[in-house]
Amino acid sequence: MTKKVTLVVLDSVGVGELPDAKEYGDVGSNTLANISKKVEKIQLPNMEKLGLGNIIDIHNVKPVENALGCYGKAMEKSKGKDTVTGHWEIGGIVLEKPLKTYPDGFPKNIIEEFESKIGRKVLGNKVASGTVIIDELGEEHQKTGYPIVYTSADSVFQIAAHEEVIPLDKLYEMCQIARDMLVGDKMVGRVIARPFLGSEKGDFKRTSNRRDYAIDPFEKTMLEYIKEDNKAVMAVGKIEDIFNKKGITDAVHTKDNMDGVEKTLEYMKTDKEGLIFTNLVDFDMKFGHRNNVEGYAEALMEFDKKLPEIMEAMGDEDILILTADHGCDPTTPGTDHTREYTPILVYGKNLKNNVNLGIRKSFCDIGKTVLDLLNVSNELNGESFLKEIIK
Repeated sequence: MTKKVTLVVLDSVGVGELPDAKEYGDVGSNTLANISKKVEKIQLPNMEKLGLGNIIDIHNVKPVENALGCYGKAMEKSKGKDTVTGHWEIGGIVLEKPLKTYPDGFPKNIIEEFESKIGRKVLGNKVASGTVIIDELGEEHQKTGYPIVYTSADSVFQIAAHEEVIPLDKLYEMCQIARDMLVGDKMVGRVIARPFLGSEKGDFKRTSNRRDYAIDPFEKTMLEYIKEDNKAVMAVGKIEDIFNKKGITDAVHTKDNMDGVEKTLEYMKTDKEGLIFTNLVDFDMKFGHRNNVEGYAEALMEFDKKLPEIMEAMGDEDILILTADHGCDPTTPGTDHTREYTPILVYGKNLKNNVNLGIRKSFCDIGKTVLDLLNVSNELNGESFLKEIIK
């Protein structure tokens, strides 16, 4: 029986437009392949060995005849293309309706209620890039003390504040107020604290003190099944926030991708049995949303260099799964997530090699397989691919 499954979400590393991409304005999106075409120097030799180049055509990432891993790609069955939707589907939940978004900013009644509850006005209230809006309104925020409220194509209510103007505990309190408000017909998937520092326009930088305030998953997820089976669910990065702590036994937040890898390795070296569930957010937050193609490529190569260390930390009965939650193609004009297939790479010393898992009909197949690997009885959505990968 598998002792540990390490499930790493390479946030936004999509591998090509889904059949319904047109409905989302994402025709032509292919995060990984398009980056590889733009950045000639890209090399991902370790993921290549696992079978990454066997999933789709990627410049400088060749298909291999005898991949060390099992490989395939998954369709998103849920409506939407945001972080919560993608992760929840990996965990076994399919959303028939997308989470509510606010493409024109938040209506007057929501803003007025929020202002009344926090005792001050707000700035912004529009769809914006986080780095752009703090540059635009940061100085006014410093003068007035008014928090900056904005949203995106995702179901989010984001509050940006300078740490020396609105202390972190006050910002977190404001986020909790917004979270308690935004339920029912007004529900958003996440309220996000976006603290920053700096003195003037061009100098403002977001800090690592971000916090996400999510909603409880609508159904039972793989995390809860594992916890109820008295196994550990170790969350790295924003996983704890995405699932609102439901089903999680241990959690650690991270500063960046490499910190996320280090925290993952620390959990891998413990004697706890169960799931290590990691989100590496830099691909999406720092590079995808900012259309930084070079930075995205560098981050992919940086992760690839750490992959052998992750694989070496695995015990004989441990399993590694690499996937994503959506796309965020930095080569396209927009800065939003893109509706894409996600990669699946599975490796274990006692698993079959070079198995083509094909196109999975839902991200749920991953969660279903994780539960089967850990021998946890479940009624989760999805179709397990356990029988295809075990010897």
